[in-house]
Amino acid sequence: MKPELKVLVVEDEASTRQEMAALLGDMPEVAEVLVADNGATAVRLLGTTAIDAAFLDILMPGLDGMDVARVLSVLSEPPSIVFVTASEAHAVEAFGIGAVDYLLKPIRPERLAEAVGRIAQLRSTGGAAPPAEDMHVVQIDTGRRTVFVKRDDVQFVEAQGDYVRLHTADGGHLIRLSLSYLEEVWASAGFVRVHRGYLIAIPWVRDLRVTSSSGLVAGTPAGDVPVSRRHGRHLRAQLLEAARRDQLGGRAANPPGPTARPRDGEPDQQPRQSP
Repeated sequence: MKPELKVLVVEDEASTRQEMAALLGDMPEVAEVLVADNGATAVRLLGTTAIDAAFLDILMPGLDGMDVARVLSVLSEPPSIVFVTASEAHAVEAFGIGAVDYLLKPIRPERLAEAVGRIAQLRSTGGAAPPAEDMHVVQIDTGRRTVFVKRDDVQFVEAQGDYVRLHTADGGHLIRLSLSYLEEVWASAGFVRVHRGYLIAIPWVRDLRVTSSSGLVAGTPAGDVPVSRRHGRHLRAQLLEAARRDQLGGRAANPPGPTARPRDGEPDQQPRQSP
C-alpha cells in the first residue's frame, strides 16, 4: 500500500505553480496538494497544517525557499524538502540543509515522479536513509551497461548539481545522493570533508601542496582536490593520524588501473544506488 502524501508547492510563478500542482495531483502517492505563492504564506500555512513534503522554489521575493526550509527544519516532525529552481548554484547548500531532491526548471514529469517516489519511500521507512552497509558498492546503470563502483576505489567525491560525482582511477561516475549523506555513511572508510563541495578518501591522498591557481590542494591519483582554509587544519591532522597508523597511501600504493582524470563531458546516465 502506497502512502498518501500531503504536499505543499511554494512557487511565485503562477504557471509553474499550477503545472506542479496538477502533476502532483495525478500521482497515486499524493492525496492532497496545497499551494502558496510566497514564503510568508507558506510559513503561515505550516503553522496550522501538517504536511509530508514541501516543494520549494529557491528564488522568491521576501522569504525565499532556503528561508522556508530553515523554518521547516525546526519543526518536531519536519516534512521532506524538495528544492525547485532554474539554477544549480544552490545545490550544495540545499543538500546541506537536508533536501531530499533538487529539481531544475523546466520541471520534467519523470523527475518530479522520481522525487515523489523517494519521499514515499522515506516516509514508509520512518524517514530513514538507506543503511550504510548498502553503500559499500554503488550500482550505476547507463542504459547500455551497468557499472559497479566499489567504495574503496573512490578517491574523492565532488558535488555537482543534484548529483555527486565519484572519482576513481577509471574516471567519474554520477549518482543522485547528497554529499552530506556520503560524508556520514563513508566516514568510517576514511572519507572527510575538505571543501564545501568535496570529500576525499584519506588513504588515497599522496600529498598536500599550495598552487598559484587553486590554493591548497590534496593530490590523489585521480586528480587534485581543493582544500578550503576552514578544513585545512583538520585534514592535516587526519593525514598525520593515518600516517601514524600506517594507513596513509595504502590504496594509492597500487592503484587499480591507469590514472585518469574524468573529462568534463559525461555520457547520459541514470544512476541509482545498489539495492
